[in-house]
Amino acid sequence: MRGLCEFTAKRGDLDLRFTPSPTGAQGIEGHGVVTARRPASYQTEVPLAGDFGGLRVRGRADGWDPAARRLEEIKTYRGDLAHIPDNHRQLHWAQARIYGALICRQLALSQVELALVYFNIDTRQETAFTETHGAPALQAFFEAQCQRFTAWSAQEAAHRAGRDAALRTLPFPMPAFRAGQRELAEAVYRAARAGRCLMAQAPTGIGKTVGTLFPLLKAAPPDATRPESGLDKIFYLAAKTPGRQLALDALQQIGRAAPAPRLRGGLPQARLRVLELVARDKACEHPDKACHGESCPLARGFYDRLPAARQAAVDAAAPVWGKAALRDIALRHDVCPYYLSQELARWADVVVGDYNYWFDTSALLFAMTQDEGWRVAVLVDEAHNLVERARGMYSAALEQGALKALRRAATAVSPPLKRALDRLNRPWNAFQREQATPYVAQDAIPAGFTEALHQTLATLTDLMAEQPALVAELAQAGADLQRFTFDALHFARITESFGAHSLFDITLRAGRAPLPARPAASTLCIRNIVPAPHLQARWSAARCTVLFSATLSPRHYHADLLGLPESTAWVDVPSPFSARQLSVRVARDISTRWRDRERSLAPIVDLIARQYAAKPGHYLAFFSSYDYLDQVATLLQEQQPGVPCWAQQRQMSEAAREAFLARFTPGGQGIGFAVLGGAFAEGIDLPGDRLIGAFIATLGLPQLNPVNEQIKARMDAAFAGRGDAYTYLYPGLQKVVQAAGRVIRTPVDEGVLLLMDDRFARADVRGLLPAWWAVSADSPLRDDADRQPAWP
Repeated sequence: MRGLCEFTAKRGDLDLRFTPSPTGAQGIEGHGVVTARRPASYQTEVPLAGDFGGLRVRGRADGWDPAARRLEEIKTYRGDLAHIPDNHRQLHWAQARIYGALICRQLALSQVELALVYFNIDTRQETAFTETHGAPALQAFFEAQCQRFTAWSAQEAAHRAGRDAALRTLPFPMPAFRAGQRELAEAVYRAARAGRCLMAQAPTGIGKTVGTLFPLLKAAPPDATRPESGLDKIFYLAAKTPGRQLALDALQQIGRAAPAPRLRGGLPQARLRVLELVARDKACEHPDKACHGESCPLARGFYDRLPAARQAAVDAAAPVWGKAALRDIALRHDVCPYYLSQELARWADVVVGDYNYWFDTSALLFAMTQDEGWRVAVLVDEAHNLVERARGMYSAALEQGALKALRRAATAVSPPLKRALDRLNRPWNAFQREQATPYVAQDAIPAGFTEALHQTLATLTDLMAEQPALVAELAQAGADLQRFTFDALHFARITESFGAHSLFDITLRAGRAPLPARPAASTLCIRNIVPAPHLQARWSAARCTVLFSATLSPRHYHADLLGLPESTAWVDVPSPFSARQLSVRVARDISTRWRDRERSLAPIVDLIARQYAAKPGHYLAFFSSYDYLDQVATLLQEQQPGVPCWAQQRQMSEAAREAFLARFTPGGQGIGFAVLGGAFAEGIDLPGDRLIGAFIATLGLPQLNPVNEQIKARMDAAFAGRGDAYTYLYPGLQKVVQAAGRVIRTPVDEGVLLLMDDRFARADVRGLLPAWWAVSADSPLRDDADRQPAWP
């Protein structure tokens, strides 16, 4: 029923002005309060269903009073009732009227009273709006909504049937599988058919993108005897923009190999619908305007024009809704491209987007899948990134400096705001006043602080909703109320799930000691360490999840931290490359440990210069930090001014990154300096002589600091003493292998890899390098090398 109303009943403007809203738990509790006030005969969660043509509509009405013949739809809210957007109210009334039609039919009633009950969770006050309708009028309303949806539903059923028929005969888009590609594709297909997770470690260059998408498309049509075996949608999730583009290119390649679509009513019914989801800031046409009809022309009347835009999108001859194509459709119909893309996610067959659309706390695709009951397959590209990305999604930070800036600005502008901020600042000062060191991790979040945070947020969200001009006024004084409120809301949300999987820590601002009379400003952080508990629902919601990367070893590291099901399958595809293609040498007389940094500069420069002189061409040189990179690059330029060099810069724009890569031309020469783990260490493709070698002057180990030592202690406790490896060694070596993978991209490439640190000769480190590498010594191994720790 909700899906029907979402499709047919929304009218008017898109309105995303901030309104304080209850949490899920508060909403459930609010419904309970309202229903507890009703008489004993009152019924809750009343199941209702009705048919119209081939359409079955089902739902549960919030409440039914049989004595009063009154059906209630209950909505919880916070703040001012007048600020609930009009399109939401229309949707609420549509739901109530359809429930009214269904209950009249089910109980043979001639008329019914409908009540829209709004419950304020702060004041505990109910506001009810009522209508009385006869059964014929409600039935007419029900049929009108169904008729609007039925034509679309028939079109979608035809598309689905045509899509599945085409996918059953879909040929592989290349003349033959590459080495290892068929093994990968078969493992993915089996996982999809069995409905299980799969970890696939597959080397660069075998065509992983096509090798994972193609078998899932083949698995999408259901078996005749097992309709539940099919897939409604495929979500391809990438960590970075280049990964999304590779997926779009692969899908177009697969589409070109497909047979010509069957026509129905002059329109193709078998074309695969592919949608690219992009971030709002990259899709917004009016970044200077707010997302509501009084400000943005593309929000004004959005829901009135949405049906035509939606129809135009699905009628496209080649419905690959990338950023540019979607923008063109949206602007032709005067609707917002970003929110049009969110609507089309309901009707796409394949959605390509970032990890956050499935794994984040407010993930769009996960929420839709839960609401609609879709059978989905999730592809996680470059899945070695997921541990760190997921940690970030379930972590939160609050800056006391931002709070103090708001307090200063609010003193003259808004006394209620200052009082609310003081209420939070007092317990914050109290527990940091006792802190004797710059960094402290605690086992629990102080209860007094959490309570103060929720009280403060109640005031902040009300003020933002009721006094929108206050945000601009404070911004002129250098204080960002909106940013602090959103950060605090996220922090409060993360506190609700705090547990042994996370740290709560306090970091005092550098250069300030905690003085009782003048406490230092600090940063509070809930730092997720093990995202596994947060991801359980994601694995359960998908029929099949495939995590693939060239660096998923060791298997247990990712399985433990991501909480993958015990039934998760594993495939390790052998490399199609041979040791003769890549000369791997270890500089055993170089140490890049922090204490040896200064002494390492000259030998690193000498080794780079010797290799470049022996075989001029394009190289990448990777370092652990920008400072280290700059020191080596500067010294090389001083000693070898004839060697062309260019370096990665902090916070490079997309155009600057493209310019960096554009210098790697066929037949060219020079050395690009980059940071290990950065934009140029994975996801870039420089085949042939565009890149003939790489220098890696680091093990990529995370910095030794109090935070990482706390993480190591937690890892030791959770994973049987594997703290060192889980915190330092495994994450570092993954970055090394990813960076080294830039050199050999095809079966005909040849190149050199210089690993410039003695620790690369250690047995535990060598065991984490690809098996097909043949590592040789560039200089004698020190006698004590095997006894050195693998981290600083």
